[in-house]
Amino acid sequence: MKKTNTRILFPIILLLLGHLALAAEPGVTEVDIIKFKFTPAEITINKGDKVVWTNKEKRQYHSVWFEALGEPEPDYLFPGDSYERVFKEAGDFPYRCGPHPEMRGMVHVK
Repeated sequence: MKKTNTRILFPIILLLLGHLALAAEPGVTEVDIIKFKFTPAEITINKGDKVVWTNKEKRQYHSVWFEALGEPEPDYLFPGDSYERVFKEAGDFPYRCGPHPEMRGMVHVK
């Protein structure tokens, strides 16, 4: 029987496990709130990914409201504030700004 050199296999196994761990990590997508717009307004992410919205206005407050899900309007985001959400299910998730209903966005989760 041929003997396998474990000193060679061990680093290869560690490298493969590292790649698998990186592939399993959830992604993070950032959406800026600026000039009364969600930028980008439409995004596509994977199940388990996180989206972070940041208010980059100088003086204006906004919200990220998933009204179609029956959720109450969340607290306002003042300049510099962020809101984050992890999407655990696939689907299309429209949202809008409570104080400015013309500001709309969409998260597609695959």
